This record gives sequence, C-alpha cells and structure tokens, in this order.
Amino acid sequence: MNEDRISGHWKQFKGKVKEKWGQLTDDDLRMIEGKRDQLVGRIQERYGYGKDQAEKELKDWENSNRFKW
Repeated sequence: MNEDRISGHWKQFKGKVKEKWGQLTDDDLRMIEGKRDQLVGRIQERYGYGKDQAEKELKDWENSNRFKW
C-alpha cells in the first residue's frame, strides 16, 4: 500500500489503533497520520517498549487486521 493510500484510509484505521494502544493520545494520532515508523516510535514512548517489541506488536496487529502499510 503506498503512502497516499495509507493517508487516505488513516481515519478508518486510527480508531482500531486507539483500541489496541489506548495510551496513544489524539495528538499522537494526528502526528502519526498514517506513517508506520512514527506509530512504532509512539508505541515505544507510551508503553516503554524497545524498538523490537514495538515492531513485533505492530506486525502482529497488522497481520490480525490484514492491514498493510
């Protein structure tokens, strides 16, 4: 999925992101705007995860939701 398509669908996906990672704020989600690397970084910050753990959680979530960036 290219970046334009992600951004276009971000409004649909951010509700699911917020369900999974409830510690992310609305400001976080506005800043992320569909950028995967920024989502990983915010998950790391809010949950105190290392990069590998944040990547694994996101990858597992993507697979379970059939979501591709």
